[in-house]
Amino acid sequence: MVRSRTAVALVAGTLLLSTPAWLPRTVVALRMKVFARVNGDEGITFPGATVGADRFQEVYGHPAANGRSKGAALSDLFWYWLAPGADVHQEHLEAGPRYDEVARCTLAFLSGPSETLYTRAARHTASVLDTAATGRVTLVRLRDLMMPVWAEFFHGLVFDEPCPAHVRRLILDNAEDVVNALKCTRPRHLRRRHRLTAYLLRRLADGGPSTRRPLPTGLTRRQQAYYLQGTFFNTAVVQMSEAMAHLLLALAQHHDVQRRLAEHPDDDRYLSHVLDETFRLYPLFGIAHRVATDDIALDGLPVLPAGSVLCFSYPEYHASGYPDPDVFDPERWERISAKDAHHIPFGVAANRPCPAWRLAPLIMRAATREVLTRFALDSPVTHTRSIPDRAPCLLIRRSAPLSRPRLSALRGALWTRGRFEDVGRGLAQLGFGTWMVLDARRTRPATRHFASHDTEGRPLHRPGTSANGAPRPGSSSCPYAGPTP
Repeated sequence: MVRSRTAVALVAGTLLLSTPAWLPRTVVALRMKVFARVNGDEGITFPGATVGADRFQEVYGHPAANGRSKGAALSDLFWYWLAPGADVHQEHLEAGPRYDEVARCTLAFLSGPSETLYTRAARHTASVLDTAATGRVTLVRLRDLMMPVWAEFFHGLVFDEPCPAHVRRLILDNAEDVVNALKCTRPRHLRRRHRLTAYLLRRLADGGPSTRRPLPTGLTRRQQAYYLQGTFFNTAVVQMSEAMAHLLLALAQHHDVQRRLAEHPDDDRYLSHVLDETFRLYPLFGIAHRVATDDIALDGLPVLPAGSVLCFSYPEYHASGYPDPDVFDPERWERISAKDAHHIPFGVAANRPCPAWRLAPLIMRAATREVLTRFALDSPVTHTRSIPDRAPCLLIRRSAPLSRPRLSALRGALWTRGRFEDVGRGLAQLGFGTWMVLDARRTRPATRHFASHDTEGRPLHRPGTSANGAPRPGSSSCPYAGPTP
């Protein structure tokens, strides 16, 4: 009897201790099955059986692959995650005059002399590092470390003034809530997001817009606030923080690359190769979905009918056409050209590339050099594209390096903690992710919006219009009608 109990205890103990080795990937697989079951089999994935990697950009850049939200059930989930104001988020606006004006506005905000933008990014990075990492060695989450940098940077880019501490907290609460919901590590908390909306509305209400550039005039004041919130204080802050987390974590795990950058800080060519390789191996976008607004007929390919949901997989595309695609090798870019490779870190020029495609590499260089001037980086954690662990890393002052035994002990403790964190986080992602997917399917924010509005945001049936939507004589006709402040 005693032996039997001992055996059971040993088996149970072994199973418990081994959970970091098998439970996280089991939970991820289950979560993917749940998502697929809830969302159905909507979408044609590229590259895939229908279209290979060699024709990927041809389909992606086709003029008919330009539908953004209307007609795709996946849009309900993304609108749910990006609320409030997903209907005026630049990424999800349908093609037309409203999108054109918003896009021009965004490009204007992101423009400026390269030297000025570089200097601003370096200054904000230095300021955050000097307060967040003051010891000889500091354990940080790289994504969390970089978020205040970009909160301050983009606040300055929008308002052309320093970012007050309480406003930085509003921006960080908003961005963290969005990205945690996207990673399914936390449920969304709209109250945190509404506090930033309220601040932006106050800024825009007193004497008109106080921004560095004019805002889209076709949007109401509330929509302008949502535009700023979604474009700069959500997408820009989150994407730049994730990009820097991937870059710095890659350096923390490839000491030869880190050493070369630290010893040759002015080698722009090599740093560009490191950026290219980071974006290739850890693309910020997973799946970009588009809706075919017309039949897509290309020589040698099956016709993709209008209304098809086209799912373009960046990770699959970036892994094709390379020897050893899973190896982090910046020097591969000495032998190949980014323009000729399967490499679209900022999308394709023919289908709304990321508006920060010029700005992002410039300011990432500035931030990287500020970090490497002060610290050596080290991290043994698993590096995945989604980095749900927010990229734990040791920052070690270059002026006070650690002994090998102490560094090994810290690495071992960090690795062990990370493995067990994976277990709890995986279960949380399964629960929160399933709940949010079901809630998005229940509320259907995109579907409900397009049931009552056209693709320019105008109500289909509103007071003061005739049956066909045309303004009646004497009625007000705002070109982009929408919610009022």
